[in-house]
Amino acid sequence: MGEEASQGKGILKPAGGVKLGLEVFLESRLDLVKGKKVGLITNPTGVDRSLRSDIDLLRDSGKVDLVALYGPEHGVRGNVQGGIYIPFYFDDKYRLPVFSLYGQSLRPDPGMLKHIDEYMRSFDSDAKGRGKIPEGEMIKDIDALIFDIQDVGTRVYTYAATMAYAMQAAAQSGVAFIVLDRPNPINGLVIEGPVLEYPDFSSFIGLYPIPERHGMTVGELALMINDRFLEKKADLTVVPMQGWRRDMWFDETGLPWVIPSPNMPTLDTATVYPGQVCLEGTNVSEGRGTTRPFEVFGAPWIDGFALARKLNGLGLPGVTFREAWFTPSFSKFAGEQCGGAQVHVTDRNSGRSFETALHIVKTIREMYPERFEFHADYFDKVMGTSKVREALEKGLDVTRIADAYGPGLRAFAETRRPYLLYE
Repeated sequence: MGEEASQGKGILKPAGGVKLGLEVFLESRLDLVKGKKVGLITNPTGVDRSLRSDIDLLRDSGKVDLVALYGPEHGVRGNVQGGIYIPFYFDDKYRLPVFSLYGQSLRPDPGMLKHIDEYMRSFDSDAKGRGKIPEGEMIKDIDALIFDIQDVGTRVYTYAATMAYAMQAAAQSGVAFIVLDRPNPINGLVIEGPVLEYPDFSSFIGLYPIPERHGMTVGELALMINDRFLEKKADLTVVPMQGWRRDMWFDETGLPWVIPSPNMPTLDTATVYPGQVCLEGTNVSEGRGTTRPFEVFGAPWIDGFALARKLNGLGLPGVTFREAWFTPSFSKFAGEQCGGAQVHVTDRNSGRSFETALHIVKTIREMYPERFEFHADYFDKVMGTSKVREALEKGLDVTRIADAYGPGLRAFAETRRPYLLYE
């Protein structure tokens, strides 16, 4: 494959950019679903480089018998805010049943795959009395389940857990599981944060012992999860990308950015998210309800000017802080003016989001000891351990905290090695 230098950066990248697993599948791997009834786990990120939906592409190929859709958190159409239950429905556009993989149990029932007619009929009528069974539509058992969703490279982002649970259900039902791989948007080299202590801190925002920023694609994660963590192994096939390298950021792939969830609007958001997401486990706003979630942060009782000056005085690599005043439209402090700061990434290769966030938490806690609070259970689940919070409560330096989880990161780097598909 020919290569050319990306303009202004001196980085070689394949001519034409990265070819997605979806595109490779449609070009050369349709044999995987020949003669099979197919279910698709997807959301708005399931598009090719021309922004054509994977649903349309699979149906229009004439070679894929697509019979059902499955949606993660935020839904197949991405129209639901985080944490909200999504009921079963019938999609009028595609004339397909849509099953939620983000429900009360968060774990897909195998009946979703192998007994779909019966499963659909088991749903109660909704509040308006309308039945949830598609009229005139008979769906047979699923033979293959395809996963095609863009992840953001952070353990707490729930799409990887959705994939893992769906793999479990597929294994139990004897359904083939196919992952159409997509880039890790914040590159596949850097790993950050503590490795989750398994099983004590396992939850839907972190099932298995991987670090906060894992540096893996969904396909690589699937291979590792299947090999190391599933008691019953799935019949797994990963369709790799072509042309992706581990040092690539998403804007170097030639692919269009489609927001993976309502509060992940840009690559800038994804870049700071591995660290800033920890603010969800505190009484400080992480910027939900603003146009810059996870980049702005604060609270009504914070002096933004003083906080930005204090944080800039730390001289943290790759970031600069600017005082910010914002009024969230929902979530924490909805309708209240907050003082705080915006983290601006000035060098994404030298910046470390996770350690930056620990400095932010430590600084706010020291400046406002009477106001700052941990939501300990959730903070610890985000961290995958209670040790980070306990160290911050003791006033330990961030360097000492990072040194403590460093051996786990180095061990994980070796653990993941056999599952890496790209150089």
